[in-house]
Amino acid sequence: QVQLVESGGGLVQAGGSLRLSCAASGRTFSRYAMAWFRQAPGKEREFVAAISRYGGNTYYADSVKGRFTISRDNAKNTVYLQMNSLQPEDTAVYYCAADLSLRTDTYYDYWGQGTQVTVSS
Repeated sequence: QVQLVESGGGLVQAGGSLRLSCAASGRTFSRYAMAWFRQAPGKEREFVAAISRYGGNTYYADSVKGRFTISRDNAKNTVYLQMNSLQPEDTAVYYCAADLSLRTDTYYDYWGQGTQVTVSS
């Protein structure tokens, strides 16, 4: 069982930056691939970024490539999402997720409660 708690969301102007954090419970954090997803009002949840168990592999949605960076610190049981050059279309609730398999679909086993990111124009 893994419990995930996101933080770091907020309101930012277009062009600004935010850093999201996701803290995981338990002592087996390094067993799990981690990912970030987002869901805007009226839209389906979509993949943003994923990282392998020890950080050697990362994947990004085309819409965030070059602007967002996913990273993890296994000693702190935490995964991060650094978001730069934010645009209004990045406005969404951001969720972190954990799974034993590295994947870009939504079939992750564990999910956090989400953190709101709002980008004003």
